[in-house]
Amino acid sequence: MLPALETAELPADAIEVGRIADAWGIKGWFKVLPHSAQPEALFSSKRWFLQAPGAVANAAFRLAIREAKEHSDCIVATSDDVPDRNAAEALRGARVFVPRSSFPTAGDDEYYWVDLIGLSVVNREGVVLGAVRELLATGPQTTLVLAAEEDGKAIERMVPFVSVFVDKVDLAGRLITVDWQPDF
Repeated sequence: MLPALETAELPADAIEVGRIADAWGIKGWFKVLPHSAQPEALFSSKRWFLQAPGAVANAAFRLAIREAKEHSDCIVATSDDVPDRNAAEALRGARVFVPRSSFPTAGDDEYYWVDLIGLSVVNREGVVLGAVRELLATGPQTTLVLAAEEDGKAIERMVPFVSVFVDKVDLAGRLITVDWQPDF
């Protein structure tokens, strides 16, 4: 059970960015396992929304973050609403959401993965290759995982998300144009 936090509905643009793993120390700090290797969204937002495991879809709790910082392979954070270790332990397993509007602005030719999910992918010839289902970090590059249907069968394609193959990303038009053939 979460400590006595202010109940709230998840914002319409809420994005899940991590999960609370455990308490950290004795003064109410807690460990967060971010879903991204670059968790800027956790640092840029001072207002997190927590959802307990198994909670109703829109039911959440608002948590005002006093400080969040990197520590080893996780993030540690503290809030005035979490006064001690017992309260921090009660947060274990909670999913962490932040409003997409509080993400830092991406630079030129930089994209948040969440913004690419669902975009249609076509090649230079206009052949629809599928829609972005997920992205994979494969070490030296990120790979788009596309879901498509051909002849009534679900298929999956993978396209490296690198400039040599990606011609254009049009977030407003919900379209990615690539130099890639359907039979690759």
